[in-house]
Amino acid sequence: MVHHGSVYLAQTAGIMSRGRRSSRQSEYSLCETILHPQVHTRKEPELVASLPPFADNDRMSSSCTSGAVCTHPAHLLVKPTGPDCNLRCQYCFYLEKHALFEDEQRCRMSDDVLEQYIRSYVHSQPAREIDFAWQGGEPTLMGLDFFKRAVALEKHYGANRTIRNSLQTNGTLLDDDWCEFLAKEGFLVGISMDGPEAIHNRYRTTVDGRGSWADVDRGVKLMRKHGVEFNVLSCVTRESAYEGKEIYRFLRDYGFEFIQFIPIVEREPDERSESLGLDLSSPPRLDDDAEGPGVMPFTVEPLQYGQFLVDVFDEWVRRDVGKVFVNHFDCALGAFYGSQPSLCIYAKTCGASLALEHDGTVYACDHFVYPQYARGNIMRQDMAGLLSNNPQQTFGMSKWLDLPRCCRECDVLAACHGGCLKHRFARSSDDEPGLNYLCPGYKLFFRHVRPSMLKMAELLRAERPAADIMQSFPKTSPTPSSRNQAKAKRRKRKR
Repeated sequence: MVHHGSVYLAQTAGIMSRGRRSSRQSEYSLCETILHPQVHTRKEPELVASLPPFADNDRMSSSCTSGAVCTHPAHLLVKPTGPDCNLRCQYCFYLEKHALFEDEQRCRMSDDVLEQYIRSYVHSQPAREIDFAWQGGEPTLMGLDFFKRAVALEKHYGANRTIRNSLQTNGTLLDDDWCEFLAKEGFLVGISMDGPEAIHNRYRTTVDGRGSWADVDRGVKLMRKHGVEFNVLSCVTRESAYEGKEIYRFLRDYGFEFIQFIPIVEREPDERSESLGLDLSSPPRLDDDAEGPGVMPFTVEPLQYGQFLVDVFDEWVRRDVGKVFVNHFDCALGAFYGSQPSLCIYAKTCGASLALEHDGTVYACDHFVYPQYARGNIMRQDMAGLLSNNPQQTFGMSKWLDLPRCCRECDVLAACHGGCLKHRFARSSDDEPGLNYLCPGYKLFFRHVRPSMLKMAELLRAERPAADIMQSFPKTSPTPSSRNQAKAKRRKRKR
């Protein structure tokens, strides 16, 4: 299980056109569209006049099958294995959620919950296109047959609709059968890889403590062999934040064209989380004591996270614009171009990206899987109501309404919007609660990229590609890995 932020982690915004989609999103991003000449803008969602009828199922109550359509676009991140995972990544925020399901040795979504989810989700969605996003834990622990059943149900209940699937995985359990299926059914796969082997293996370990990089590498090679579409999600820790260029160059030269960087931010347990048997802090509240729990040792430092993004950006803007897509850069360009941010962390409000646990319980967000943020259960309540009920709308609006004054007066507010609610446990210089822990890093990053982003926005308004900005920088020497690749290509041509 990995952190999300948007996205790209907002799970509900930033997906590209076919072959350019993030595994955790369901809409097109303006910035990705304008950066890549082969990506076209998505049409506005069409309201569906007639939806496929429910199949007869005596097990479901009438309240669950009303067929109501969401009035607000919403997206579900589905966790069929709950927190179960075959790895023991030391920074994972979801493994501890086993404490919420202590009566279950293994968390597995039943066929009844699976069918009810797909049926009610299809009926609740107002758009012709429907995105199914599978995560965990590690979703491939469900086995291939589960996903074959899921796809069959999607085709049955989603007749006359466009169905798309994405899967976030650590990649260690992929084999030829899995990859053949993923390619055949058009899944977009998000692979979790933190960088080169030594960096990846610091925290992403197996149950017996071994590094997992070699198994992930094998999985990626299998996906390439079978033509599976995939991108990468890379977590930024306290240590790796000092290795930004090395990580970016590695991921780029490894062949990833779409990169999501996610900051790791977790705190020590507080009274609320300890009462639930959890090992990490619960989400912050405005009425929390000023002296809250400290951050975990692996948590990225605020300013260094900003420097990490700056280091990566300075490499990207000189040679990779239009070739490699990085979630934070896409969103920043969109903001300076004048569009709405495409990641939930940078959006003015949130609440449109909810989490569905294996037992059918819907939560406000996968960072808010706590009893007080449960919105109900799809086996007993209407899906549309769960996705857009008043508590969820209030939750989403709090992202804007609870901003401290310093944020409202900040020069990068339009690009940042206060960041993720879960990270708002710092206090302003005026001792106001609700400031994002990563605020110093966000300021550093957005102020640094602003001149380049404004230039790219000017290029776009002049109907020129944003990639033309690279002409304003001196030519850079190729990295050792890219030189080696070039030599290998030359040798191949000589043969």
